[in-house]
Amino acid sequence: MLVEAVMTDNHWSYTRSRHLAEFLDAAGIAHILIGPHCPWLNGKVERFNRTLPAEWAYRQVFSSNQERTDAPAPWLEHSNTQRRHHALAGQPPISRLSPT
Repeated sequence: MLVEAVMTDNHWSYTRSRHLAEFLDAAGIAHILIGPHCPWLNGKVERFNRTLPAEWAYRQVFSSNQERTDAPAPWLEHSNTQRRHHALAGQPPISRLSPT
């Protein structure tokens, strides 16, 4: 899948990051900033940030930092390919991608 653009809010970690700018530029990816005082434009990531702790980060006890580091991949796989999302009429996010 080709990434054409990345949308972020206007936090300094995005707007002042030389590393992010160089990476996006080298990859030919546009950096789109949401409008000032328009957090609803970032609604999907805000919802994701609310879901992540509730369904993954604080749902289990980790016995090591490595275990915690390894844990997101299976959760993200499930969330993107199997978990039904209300905003997508009960479909997982992968259903939004067109086959190539």
